[in-house]
Amino acid sequence: MTETGTMGLPYDLIIFYLFASIVVCASGMVIVARNPVHAVLFLVLTFFACAGLWILLEAEFLAITLVLVYVGAVMVLFLFVIMMLDINLAVMKEGFVRYLGIGTVIAVAMLGLMTAVLGPEHFGIDQVPAPARHGPDYSNTEALGRVLYTDYVYAFEIAAVILLVAIIAAILLGLRKPRNRKLQDAGTQAMVRKEDRLRIVKMDAEKGGHS
Repeated sequence: MTETGTMGLPYDLIIFYLFASIVVCASGMVIVARNPVHAVLFLVLTFFACAGLWILLEAEFLAITLVLVYVGAVMVLFLFVIMMLDINLAVMKEGFVRYLGIGTVIAVAMLGLMTAVLGPEHFGIDQVPAPARHGPDYSNTEALGRVLYTDYVYAFEIAAVILLVAIIAAILLGLRKPRNRKLQDAGTQAMVRKEDRLRIVKMDAEKGGHS
């Protein structure tokens, strides 16, 4: 039996609308905010609200991963990079006003397409029933691992190979030798002697005179 709140709605539905409202408002502020630092902070709030939605779906592992990976690592990196860069906010404000019209048209078109594809007639409760509630012994991490390494094992391996190729390509691009670039040789540095780095010059002591 589902408990209901003061408005006659189930508590989980009220919490869903709360988190969904936060996601919509915060993601909109990511686009509207003039200050890049504020935009990143609104994006962090969006990720936290999305993690709350994942918890409502009994996907605690995905919620924790979203907070730890995106909020704890990626967004902190973005925030540091934005704060260290010298961004001209005046130019950003001029571009925002200039492209506001076409941005609004594209946003309305995307909203219409998402409503047509993801509307209640395709993804409503009648077409896709709500999943059954699981007991306290249920582990969504184990269920996710079973599905990932059985039904989608080939897609998982292909994604792993693509990421490996991307890492190798990034390393090779970083190791290219431009003409005016000086690279360090770790082996030469480890075998260095003190005679190669330090030169002792003997000089006669001089006594300064008093004026």
